[in-house]
Amino acid sequence: MSPVFERPPLLADEHTSLTGWLELQRRILRWKCEGLSEADAHRSVVPTSPLMTMAGLLVHMRWTEHAWLDVIFLGGDSSRNPAFDESAGEDADWSTEGVTLAQALADYEAQCARSDEIIASASLDDVARHPGFPRNHANLRWILIHLIEETGRHAGHADIVRELVDGTKGYY
Repeated sequence: MSPVFERPPLLADEHTSLTGWLELQRRILRWKCEGLSEADAHRSVVPTSPLMTMAGLLVHMRWTEHAWLDVIFLGGDSSRNPAFDESAGEDADWSTEGVTLAQALADYEAQCARSDEIIASASLDDVARHPGFPRNHANLRWILIHLIEETGRHAGHADIVRELVDGTKGYY
């Protein structure tokens, strides 16, 4: 594993800084999946969190970006997202049943591209539009900071899971 990652410029504007840090964390998460076998991508190594697999992290982050940007920020339809399906059970947005690593990566890539389009077309001061969520007054700035935090947190989990799966270590 030998990635080439750059942090956002030190003197960038706010939008460039926020999107740069989000993209860095996304790349780290994807990089942690490089070279994994299908079995290793789905291997559960954290006894108290059996859904926290490398593939599970990708699936969860795909649905996290969808929830915050497509559903909460734009006010879009939540019916596709398992996180909003009360009948699916807790942590349904981590499920990798029937999902290959390649599909999880492709779905995550597609959602990141969609998220980038949403971010590029809005102002950091624009406010979330979905009326049914308690945080519907969050602006895009707050949502981006939350996504950086969430993605960074799970990139850290990916560090640990990957090391437990096959011994591979590395930050970036």
